[in-house]
Amino acid sequence: MLRAAHQQAFDEGAGLFNRGQWWEAHEAWEGPWLEAEGQDRAFLQCLILLAAALHKRWHHGSLTHRNFDKALKYLDGLPEVYGGVNLTRLRSEVWDALHTPDTIPQLPRER
Repeated sequence: MLRAAHQQAFDEGAGLFNRGQWWEAHEAWEGPWLEAEGQDRAFLQCLILLAAALHKRWHHGSLTHRNFDKALKYLDGLPEVYGGVNLTRLRSEVWDALHTPDTIPQLPRER
């Protein structure tokens, strides 16, 4: 689980992500990612890459999935739920959103 010092930035980024403000979410998570280690770092890295994939697709028209593919490397090393986020559902929702206009994936939270 994320350190308490990073929780506020994570929550801010999650709200931005859920509103389709993917670049802003990426920016909110970058500070904690720079300081994180281990699974926390991998968790934040995969979120940043997923946000970047969505941003590039819907703001720049990129049809490549390079950032999504990079995120999978981190997702594969994490449990199904990490940091209160169901990563299996997130992977699926982001993949769907990369192919379906006007779809805004949500960070599926679990407590």
